[in-house]
Amino acid sequence: MKTFKTGGIHPPESKFTENTPVELMPVPKELAISLNQHLGKPAKPVVKAGSEVKKGELIGEADGFISANVHASTSGKVKSVKPHPHPGGHYAMTVFITPDGQDEWAEGLNTDPVDWHGFSKEDIIGKIKNAGIVGMGGAGFPTNVKLAPPPDKKIDTIILNGAECEPFLTADHRLMLESPEEIVEGLNIITSLFGGEARAYIGIESNKKDAIETLTSHASSKGIEVVSLKTKYPQGAEKQLINAITGRTIEPGELPFDKGCLVQNIATAVAVYEAVCKNKPLVDRVVTVSGLEIGKPKNIRALVGTSFRDISLFCGNLKESTNQIISGGPMMGKAVYTLDVPIIKTTSGMLFINNVGIEKARERTCIRCGKCVDVCPQGLAPWLLANVAQLREFDEIQLLGLANCTECGSCTYVCPSKRELVHWIKYAKALVNNRQKRKSA
Repeated sequence: MKTFKTGGIHPPESKFTENTPVELMPVPKELAISLNQHLGKPAKPVVKAGSEVKKGELIGEADGFISANVHASTSGKVKSVKPHPHPGGHYAMTVFITPDGQDEWAEGLNTDPVDWHGFSKEDIIGKIKNAGIVGMGGAGFPTNVKLAPPPDKKIDTIILNGAECEPFLTADHRLMLESPEEIVEGLNIITSLFGGEARAYIGIESNKKDAIETLTSHASSKGIEVVSLKTKYPQGAEKQLINAITGRTIEPGELPFDKGCLVQNIATAVAVYEAVCKNKPLVDRVVTVSGLEIGKPKNIRALVGTSFRDISLFCGNLKESTNQIISGGPMMGKAVYTLDVPIIKTTSGMLFINNVGIEKARERTCIRCGKCVDVCPQGLAPWLLANVAQLREFDEIQLLGLANCTECGSCTYVCPSKRELVHWIKYAKALVNNRQKRKSA
């Protein structure tokens, strides 16, 4: 089994829903579709209150190079377009749609599959762009941009990320078991954009033996290598995944294409297949709903814009002991402050937990044990980053490699003093960014 060479941890896996097939969630009574579902600039609304829309119809147009289209998740009437809570912790312009109950696709969308081999590279990237596909593993980078690296960057290695290393999350695991043909075909489409010369891999953690076997049986005849990875967090982080499979190291300041690599998520590969072969925009996704405080943990396929409230009701409602709800996984996810936030294209999971034990653990002085240094996959000194963040020593923070921190949470997890190391690092990044903006102004 392969793995990355520096740091890492192995928290309890808690994959309660790994054997639970994906269940289709009914269309809710209202959808709140955020126009900020991707890295970069939010989409521009192209509808207004009173507009009638069909499923898959464009409601938000990409605004600039790093942006992505947003589509109606079902047919109905636009109720309003206004700011609304976002799972990222802020407010974002949101299109509210009242479904008509027909769930009717716009003409020409979600058709029977067609053979993509006759499409040109421009056709394929155009279809991906029009469909609003973004990285569905969490970052949300527009996929059409990622698949068109600078001409001087030769891509020789393409990796599908099936690690799903965060505890609780099993959405990608279920996709690998239930949609292997679509995953493989999506990877073939991606590989074709680079002349068919790039080697293709699918990296899967060893705790998903059934997924490894399933995809191996579907991928081996296509020249795709399925790689068994050691179960270790954060195995699914882009830089760590590249290091594990290829041995290459993405140095500070470099991007994967600088080392000839391109990484896509399992769910993104399925979305690419659907966009290219079925002309289907990204309007739904598989989400893991889990935690010890939800009645019936499930993997569900839900429409983008479905509220956390509707999903919690569909999954057996909350227990009274619930005191925190997380969008994403427990390591890198964000706590939401209201059940009215909607799922977006990058929502891989929803966790309902009781964190009383964590709340009682008070932050104490650093004892210089070095555990955070041992587990940091980026080779940083998190304790020192947090110290200078608290002292607001901006220049020193930058010299210590603040920008190289991926905020994986490994350091906070192992800290015996219960220091909120990632919190302080995020705080420092915000301070540095604000300072740079003021200088530019």
